[in-house]
Amino acid sequence: MKILEIKGLTFSFTQSKEPVINDFSFSMNKGEIVGILGPSGSGKSTLLRLIAGLEIPNKGAIHIAEAPVVTEKLFVQPEDRSVGMVFQDYVLFPHMTVKDNLLFGLVRTSRNERKSRLKEMLELVQMEEFELRYPHELSGGQQQRIALARALAPQPKVLLMDEPFSNLDSDLKDSIRLELRSILKKTGITCILVTHDRNDVEAICDRSISMSRIGDGNVSSIEKRIRIK
Repeated sequence: MKILEIKGLTFSFTQSKEPVINDFSFSMNKGEIVGILGPSGSGKSTLLRLIAGLEIPNKGAIHIAEAPVVTEKLFVQPEDRSVGMVFQDYVLFPHMTVKDNLLFGLVRTSRNERKSRLKEMLELVQMEEFELRYPHELSGGQQQRIALARALAPQPKVLLMDEPFSNLDSDLKDSIRLELRSILKKTGITCILVTHDRNDVEAICDRSISMSRIGDGNVSSIEKRIRIK
């Protein structure tokens, strides 16, 4: 089953400027983890924002779980797309405990469902003992786990991760990469990981796409697809 399908996606920040993404087409099967590599300005983060509904493309179509979310005549709002997102600075609410951060995305569920999901997510990321802590009381790796758990809690169809290791010490990255892949595979989530580090892709992803700047002579923004594992 195609969980994500993008056809002919084009985006520029103003109509007069050259597009950041031009005629981009791509698809993912359920449970795949795909890495997107490329230099600054190649459109990696912009692509995630388009999938999430935080930007409107100039043209093209996006389908999630075979349902259209963007076409020439349709634009589904971000909250209705079933997309989870982990930003590079995690964006945890500093005035909320770990527990309240996780419950924030579960407002549409019943009390019993929220309690059950909270327990499940804390166990998944091995943070059961930290539910009453605040973000400033957690290490960078622990904050990343909570950000991941919060994004997974509503059971999105697609998870988007934007440079998730950029705020971590280099000596932590190896263990956290393996831990992240284990969590993603355990949940069966379909995930796109944006990074500038090929080591992230080789440790976590099933395949990768390399993007280059349009001005570098790459019309489609796609250089190649590499089977990693």
